[in-house]
Amino acid sequence: MRKRKGRQLSLTDRFYIFVSRVLRSEVGRKLKKFIESSPVYTRVREELKDFKERRLKERVLSNPLPHHVAIIMDGNRRYAKNLGLSEEEAYSRGKEKLEEVLEWCLELGIKILTVYAFSTENFKRSRKELDILFRLFKQAMEDTCHDERIHKNGVRVNVMGKLELLPEDIRDAAKKLMEKTRNYKNYVLNIALAYGGRQEIVDAIREIARKVREGKINPEDVDERTVSSHLYTKDVPDPDLILRTSGEERISNFLLWQLAYSELYFADVYWPAFKKEDFLRAILTYQQRKRRYGR
Repeated sequence: MRKRKGRQLSLTDRFYIFVSRVLRSEVGRKLKKFIESSPVYTRVREELKDFKERRLKERVLSNPLPHHVAIIMDGNRRYAKNLGLSEEEAYSRGKEKLEEVLEWCLELGIKILTVYAFSTENFKRSRKELDILFRLFKQAMEDTCHDERIHKNGVRVNVMGKLELLPEDIRDAAKKLMEKTRNYKNYVLNIALAYGGRQEIVDAIREIARKVREGKINPEDVDERTVSSHLYTKDVPDPDLILRTSGEERISNFLLWQLAYSELYFADVYWPAFKKEDFLRAILTYQQRKRRYGR
C-alpha cells in the first residue's frame, strides 16, 4: 500500500472542507440565502455589529483623540453607478452621511470637523450635476440652520472658499448660517465650498502683500504664522487627521498649507457607505501612529 504524502487531515480540517463544499452546492446556497433572510440572523448580525462598534469606541476613547479631523468626501458618483442609483440619490445619501459623521464627532468629543464639499475644479462638471449639487447645498445649509443639534451643542459653522463663484441663493444661505452660529464656541464645522488649496494660499499672499504695501506689515516680519493667520482656516488649528473615502490616495488640492504635519488615512469605501466602524478605525489608526512616533 502506498503511503499518503504530507500530514493527515484532522477531523476539524475535514469538517471545514465538508462545510465549504456544502455551501458551494446548490442546496448550500439556498440554505445560506434562507438563513440570511431570517429575522434571527438579521438581529444577531446587528448585535455583532453594535458589539464591534462598542469595543472600537472603548479603545478609541481610552487614548487621546484628534482635536481636528478633516474629510475628503469622495465616491458619490461611483457609489451611484455601482448600485444603479441616480446621482441625485447618491448625493442626497452623502448629505445624510455628513450629518451622521457630525453626530459621531459630537459623541466622541472631536472639536473641529472640516469637510471638502465642492472644489473649484468641480465647476467643470455638467450643468445637470451642478444644479443637483447647488440645490442640495442650499437645502443642507437651511437644514443645518434649524438643526437643534447645532444649537444644543454650540457648533459654529464656517463656509469657506471662493463663495463669490456660487449662486446668490447659496451665498445668502451660507451667510445666514454663519451669522446664526457665529457666537458658538464648543465645536466647529468647516464646510469647504468652491474651495481650492492653492487658491487659498494665493488669496493669503495677496492679502499679506496688500498689508505690506499699506505699511501694516513689515516684509521682514512675514513668517509661517503670518501666512496661517490669513488662510480661510485662520481661526482653528491645523488638522490632526485628514481622511479620504473611496480608496483614492491623493489630497486633491485640499488644505495644502495646513496638512504639513497631519496624519493621512485613506478608507476603501465610498462616502455614502462610510460606516461608524470605518470612522472609528481611522481614529484608532491615527492614535496608533501617534504612539509609534512618540509625538
